[in-house]
Amino acid sequence: MSVLLQISDPHFGTEQAPVVAALQALVAAQRPDLLVLSGDITQRARPAQFRTARALMDQLGAPLLAIPGNHDIPLFDLWARLRHPYARHCAAFGPELEPVFRSPELLVIGVNTTRAYRHQDGEISAAQVDRVAGLLAQASAAQLRVVVVHQPIAVVRAVDEPNRLHGHAQAQRAWAAAGADLVLGGHIHLPYVAALSGLARPMWAVQAGTAVSSRVRSGVPNSVNLLRWPAEDGQCRVEQWDFASAAGAFECARLTQIQPSRESHGD
Repeated sequence: MSVLLQISDPHFGTEQAPVVAALQALVAAQRPDLLVLSGDITQRARPAQFRTARALMDQLGAPLLAIPGNHDIPLFDLWARLRHPYARHCAAFGPELEPVFRSPELLVIGVNTTRAYRHQDGEISAAQVDRVAGLLAQASAAQLRVVVVHQPIAVVRAVDEPNRLHGHAQAQRAWAAAGADLVLGGHIHLPYVAALSGLARPMWAVQAGTAVSSRVRSGVPNSVNLLRWPAEDGQCRVEQWDFASAAGAFECARLTQIQPSRESHGD
């Protein structure tokens, strides 16, 4: 069984030391095969914030797939934003803005949904949709097929509708048809698992809250997601782990069992 830990929206620069320590303890206990850092790694894309984030990821000691979020592009340094928007992210996490992780049980595809000309909104281009679909089509039957974006591909509250990715409908149709199982996202600091309807095959949006930042939504604690594949009966377990301040630890708060389909992919 492979274990994937999704860490989203840590907003380094606003991190809380007790929550960071709890995250370190969770990783030590669960020993994930892959860490997925799904954007808004920093609060203001400052070099020191990126260095702090990188140092923690190195301490966690697992393979890492990281994509930028809108906060990882300089906001007030307009020259850097327009000419070299990802320079600081790349200095910390390498030059690949759309990394891919492959193992016998996992295919995880990162997508850069940020744009320097947008402040918060995310966007998926036709070329990005096609690239991801092509990679998905090469997956094996044994692999869980995961796409990672920053802004959500689907929302469950009307208030979050403005934050949904531009191009989400095209991406949903193409990626489902190509065999995607899950689309991981963040941005809105609200964890949920949502089954997407009207597609060629089953696909789910898996959203994470903010992992360690003080910038939590009202009534929503810090949280991360643990994915286990394959679990019993060929299912994927999606576990939402919330930070419990009384215990000073992350605790499993919700479990969603997902049965990926393989029938329409030709496996």
